[in-house]
Amino acid sequence: MAAPLIYFSTVSLDNYREDADGRFDWSTPDDDIHWFVDRLFADSTLHLYGRRNHDVMLYWDDVDESELEGPMLEWGRYWNRVDKVVYSTTMTETPMRRAELRSTFDVAEVQRWKAEAEAPVLIGGGILASEAARAGVLDEVHLIVMPVLLGGGTPYLDHGIRRELELLDERRFAGGGVYLRYALRG
Repeated sequence: MAAPLIYFSTVSLDNYREDADGRFDWSTPDDDIHWFVDRLFADSTLHLYGRRNHDVMLYWDDVDESELEGPMLEWGRYWNRVDKVVYSTTMTETPMRRAELRSTFDVAEVQRWKAEAEAPVLIGGGILASEAARAGVLDEVHLIVMPVLLGGGTPYLDHGIRRELELLDERRFAGGGVYLRYALRG
């Protein structure tokens, strides 16, 4: 059985992953959420990223472990051992460690990775996840709904994607965030 392709992100209650200014500082997880996410995806060994997500995640390539503690330290160590594939039509190389660059999203390649993987394959970035959803290779969406209304910004997934979902798991956090895990049907 193929490993699932999972899109994970934090999201505002009104369904935005970035505010109108492109910021996501409102979604910084507390330790409780960070520990949960670290453990949730600890077995995954392959991440797929779009260009914007790549740029954000580059932070982890250069961070000094001595500056980290708790779940941030755990994530930093995890980051250094996971393989990454970055999709961009404008980049010709990436400084990101353990990363390969692709100019197009190849559905057959993603299906092969899922078939070969022993743990979930993670996809980061709403545009890339939307492409995977339209292609029929996105299996699950995991989101942490943060207790904030943004009133506009970048949606969790592109407009126009319609799929039925099956709730697989949920969890509340003391800080007001709610974790939701759905399987995409059909």
